[in-house]
Amino acid sequence: MATLPNPLPRLATDPSGRSLGLRLPPGRLIDTTDDGPWHEPLLWHAEKPAAPGTWKALGAPAARAGLLPVLVDTAVGLEDWALLPGETSYPGDHDAEDVLAEYWEEETEDGGAAEEIEPFGDEWPGLAPAPAALSVAPDTRAAQVADALCGDPESGIERAHLALVPARRSADIPAAIGWAGPVNYEPDVARVSAVLRSWEDRFGIRVVALGPDTLVLSVAAPPATQEDAEAVAAEHFAFCPDSILQGEEDTLRGYAKTLLGEDTWTFWWD
Repeated sequence: MATLPNPLPRLATDPSGRSLGLRLPPGRLIDTTDDGPWHEPLLWHAEKPAAPGTWKALGAPAARAGLLPVLVDTAVGLEDWALLPGETSYPGDHDAEDVLAEYWEEETEDGGAAEEIEPFGDEWPGLAPAPAALSVAPDTRAAQVADALCGDPESGIERAHLALVPARRSADIPAAIGWAGPVNYEPDVARVSAVLRSWEDRFGIRVVALGPDTLVLSVAAPPATQEDAEAVAAEHFAFCPDSILQGEEDTLRGYAKTLLGEDTWTFWWD
């Protein structure tokens, strides 16, 4: 995968981050992958749990240094996460609609989910339209969602610690670290990031949190009508069917209602 110059190695000799214009708390560099140590750190994360305000305080200075914030769930140590950067391609090499259409076809073949995906059928319905305008600045919404996740046991992120990742844009964070959360569904997480790029462009999403198999996004422009919500829900079904089929709402129409005005999208894969 094509990458930016990685500022993280400088933290090995300058853990405070002052040479990068940062004031970091004590933290750890992670270079452990399923294939052994990576040739450079994949991310840095704070040793202490994040608190409200942490994201806002570090997010902008880190971005100027070439690092983007994300909360990571340390309930399972990151050394035990399945990180596969060597098997990750580049998000820009994939078309989001092609990826979603392929997922949709695989999940709906033979009519196995006909009732669950109404009002749609086996044919991919296409991308949801972009809202006319964002309701809030994406980075502002990301900070709000990050604060809400801190200490919330129902968020899907048990122990949220702030991490910094060298990435071009927030949507690329999973690919930049070779995150393997959806590996049983999609072995190349760059294809997941390609979809996230499209959502970033249309809905102002940011990747706010990652667990071993959980992804939490902030949304600056959620759907405002049932029709638009159903179009977005179709993309969510293709992207992560478990979000609907194993969620509280087990139909696309029911799930769509939960997206109306919702500023957080959460996905998890078996």
